[in-house]
Amino acid sequence: QVQLVQSGGGLVQAGGSLRLSCTASGRIFSRYTMGWFRQAPGKEREFVATISWSGGSTYYKDSVKGRFTISRDNAKNTVYLQMNSLKPEDTAVYYCAADSEAHNIEVRREEYDYWGQGTQVTVSS
Repeated sequence: QVQLVQSGGGLVQAGGSLRLSCTASGRIFSRYTMGWFRQAPGKEREFVATISWSGGSTYYKDSVKGRFTISRDNAKNTVYLQMNSLKPEDTAVYYCAADSEAHNIEVRREEYDYWGQGTQVTVSS
């Protein structure tokens, strides 16, 4: 069993930055593909970014490319999402997720086995 505990998030003005963190329990975090998803009110949870177990491969939703950066520190069992140039449309609850099947990268929500508790990100205009 893996537990994912998120931190970060909050309220920021448009153009500002936030960093989300997600720390996993368990000794095999380094084997997991990790992802970030978000869910805005009245919308489905959508893919934002993913990173391979080694950190060597990443992939992003088109609308966040160049603004968001996913990274991981396997020694700390932690994955990060650095969010810059934030826009009001980035407002959502953000979730980290772990895929225990160790795909290179993964964008499909249904492939992820473990989820964090979610953290609110609000971007004011």
